[in-house]
Amino acid sequence: MNPISFASGIVPEFGPVETIRAAHAGGFDMTGLWVEPGEWTDTKTREARTALADTGLPLLDVEVIWIQPGSDMALHRKVIDVGAELGARNVLCVSSDPDMGQTAARLHELCVHAEGSGMRVALEFGIFTEVKTLAMALSVVEQVGHPLRALLIDPIHVDRSLSPVGDLAKVPRDLLPYAQFCDAPAKRPDPADFPAIIEDAIDLREQCGEGALPLTAMYRALPPGIPLSIELRSKALREACTDPADRAKAVAAATRRWLAANAG
Repeated sequence: MNPISFASGIVPEFGPVETIRAAHAGGFDMTGLWVEPGEWTDTKTREARTALADTGLPLLDVEVIWIQPGSDMALHRKVIDVGAELGARNVLCVSSDPDMGQTAARLHELCVHAEGSGMRVALEFGIFTEVKTLAMALSVVEQVGHPLRALLIDPIHVDRSLSPVGDLAKVPRDLLPYAQFCDAPAKRPDPADFPAIIEDAIDLREQCGEGALPLTAMYRALPPGIPLSIELRSKALREACTDPADRAKAVAAATRRWLAANAG
């Protein structure tokens, strides 16, 4: 069965140490961390490193590098540096730059910076960014042309971008070191309504098997056994489980039930 990782978006109101401890309490195999480069301090690095050592959890990814026109690349590099210090395997990137060539150039620069750590630089697509579809993301990643480049699949973004589920199986396997996972309602937000798109992505996701996505088909199109970062951003879940450990336990239990029923 796939190892599951605790995405930082499950507990957006908590800091890195609380995130790591919740992941451990919930029985996750790995964790992710949100890194705000302008606010991240050496103290946070030390505390997170201690928490990771105490729990024994590997750090699957750090997020997010958000590429924009005129991006401060020093801040983006800092996210990678923090991840490298903590042993992260991947860094999550998105782009709001409409120039796909510029996005590819930025990603290549980040890959070069990540060479010392071997961290994969994973581009996530979605209609909330300028890299909106799987096809667009594959084109950008191909332009990057660096061995550390990667592509991040999130089921909700596959669905909302109308990217064909069948195309997931055609993605080169070496581009998929991990994937995100969740379920979602059938109703798609209006692509012209940005607030609705954001609400859908950060408040309305559902536990695996409780939504309407073709999740089994998406899951089976991914490389077998890759880590799954459970990106369960849900206002209902946050309100029902105010304690981060309880929230983590609820997500882990639902995810493992779904995987047990659908693996193989």
